[in-house]
Amino acid sequence: MSSGDETPDLDMSDGAPVDFERLSLIATRLGNDARFVRIDESPPTAPDRLVCVFDPALYPVSVEEARLDIAWFQNETFSIHYHESHAESEFDHRWDRHPSTHNVLDHIHPGPDAPTPGEDAHHPDDWRDVLTTVLNEIEDRQRGFWTD
Repeated sequence: MSSGDETPDLDMSDGAPVDFERLSLIATRLGNDARFVRIDESPPTAPDRLVCVFDPALYPVSVEEARLDIAWFQNETFSIHYHESHAESEFDHRWDRHPSTHNVLDHIHPGPDAPTPGEDAHHPDDWRDVLTTVLNEIEDRQRGFWTD
């Protein structure tokens, strides 16, 4: 995944509709989180997703923007895509749960370039635990900017 505008194909849902109710719950939960300056539900550029923009104060000036794009489907499949834009590069990392020909159901596409195939993984069953895991991993990356 080389462009910040790319998003995983909708066929990852295995035909299930977008779970807008779940995305709304996630938006409410993350809307109270000071890490984010903006939460966009179903923006025109990604009507099937929740787009969460991180506070730039969490990053050095070399990071122009960081965001989390969340797609969740009624069959409990999902793709959570973390993206950073830098002046000369990008960083992408994805946590996925969907049927594929390249990995088991639960997998990640690790940064910096979220390659396919990814790495087989195990994600928690509960959506709140999935979010906690993702946010903890992103926080570790954020912390790394200031400790390296």
